[in-house]
Amino acid sequence: MKKDFASSGGTGAGGGAYSLYGVDLKPFVATLVVVTLLIAFFQIPHPYNPSLFLSPDSTKFSASCPNSNNLPSLPHSSANTIPIKKEKLATVTTANVASTDPNKRYFKPYGNAAALFVQMGAYRGGPYTFSVIGLASKPTHVFGKPWYKCEWVPNSNSSNAIRAKSYKMLPDWGYGRVYTVVIVNCTFPQMPNHDNAGGKLILYAYYSLSARKYEKIVALEEAPGSYNEAKFKPPYPYEYLYCGSSLYGDLSASRIREWMAYHVHFFGPRSHFVFHDAGGVSPAVRAALDPWIRAGRATLQDIRGQADYDGYYYNQFLVVNDCLHRYRHAANWTFFFDVDEYIYLPEGRTLEAVLTELSPYTQFTIEQNPMSSKLCVLDPKEDYSNEWGFEKLVFRDSITGIRRDRKYAIRAHNAYATGVHMSENVIGNTTHKTEHLIRYYHYHNSINVLGEPCREFRPIPPNGNVTWFEKIPFVYDDNMKKMAGTIKKFEEEQIGHLRSQPRSKLS
Repeated sequence: MKKDFASSGGTGAGGGAYSLYGVDLKPFVATLVVVTLLIAFFQIPHPYNPSLFLSPDSTKFSASCPNSNNLPSLPHSSANTIPIKKEKLATVTTANVASTDPNKRYFKPYGNAAALFVQMGAYRGGPYTFSVIGLASKPTHVFGKPWYKCEWVPNSNSSNAIRAKSYKMLPDWGYGRVYTVVIVNCTFPQMPNHDNAGGKLILYAYYSLSARKYEKIVALEEAPGSYNEAKFKPPYPYEYLYCGSSLYGDLSASRIREWMAYHVHFFGPRSHFVFHDAGGVSPAVRAALDPWIRAGRATLQDIRGQADYDGYYYNQFLVVNDCLHRYRHAANWTFFFDVDEYIYLPEGRTLEAVLTELSPYTQFTIEQNPMSSKLCVLDPKEDYSNEWGFEKLVFRDSITGIRRDRKYAIRAHNAYATGVHMSENVIGNTTHKTEHLIRYYHYHNSINVLGEPCREFRPIPPNGNVTWFEKIPFVYDDNMKKMAGTIKKFEEEQIGHLRSQPRSKLS
């Protein structure tokens, strides 16, 4: 009977999957398939596309940021390092992936080898432009194509956000290690914060050419009423600014004291010095700098946190670029050199006259006079323990015709990025022909000698002859020695009263 019913075209069980006791199964089967597909879709992990169902703000990294109203206020006693909030990304594991193929292999990531971007600072460089300074994974930039996008979100109306393409610079010339330095320039077609109501600079950092995977970083915030266009125009607070590289290792407090007194005298009252402590500022070094800090002539920033990010030489490229942009409109000229180097003007020139002659240039480099850091004059009558380092280290390497490192000065407001020995990202001309105008004495490694620097002694060579030491011909050069008395007197006049008072009375 069932057979006859089925053969007659009925809808009984003999009809397969189409009916059951007169009930049509097609809608039921279709619904079951759709539900199964939806369940399967939600079970598949989407580690890099959470924005399918959530807003981007809820899944992207964010960072607290500096208030541009405080920049470039001087002195500033601490580094402006911006922490980036980290979130754990989903990973693919064998537990949530079903496979019957025994040869199917899975890769399970743990932790992060290097961050996509580590922000140190972000600064407004003018009415339309900003710079964001940080580190980034060097392999990502060498082998990948990461890129950046900028957005200004006003406080008054977030729907009126302004977007701009960015320009990326890698100023460490390939010297980076795990991390390389990245300077991101954001130049907008309209003036951000034109109504002075405040707002935020947003930096979007992309992992690759694809726009699907990125990090959203609040790089900078401007408070309402904080924008002041006048600070981007001369006259600037200082005539000269010193940007120092990372201070690390065991440093001689005596050499730091001598260096500081010499250069405060050299640059004059309208100058300021910015130092960066990467672990080299011991209590003794701090005591040498402290009177100048209290006098408002120097700023010491703590950048010891940079040790968590493996870059070139304690991240000195990062440090000088942050200093360049942080104090971009603080001085007419910004100088970059080290604390074992002394700027010198030959033939009695004045700094003002030299820089007037160099005024057509945005940047000039400075040739060095390499000095022995251990060779002193053999003279039983001399008490070297009471002499300063540059007063008794008087033998200069006389080898010529070889390339030596140079240091430099720059008009910071015309530079987008910089390096340790010069900048390759400037507006305007650079000159290297300055040896007749300005030089620097380099007492290499003397800063790391904690005791007496005089460790070898030779008589003054007669008639300008050379003294051979360690296969190098040295000549006697007492240009710096002649200035020691003037510098010591100047130091006493400037901060002698600060040295004599207990620190607790100076706070």
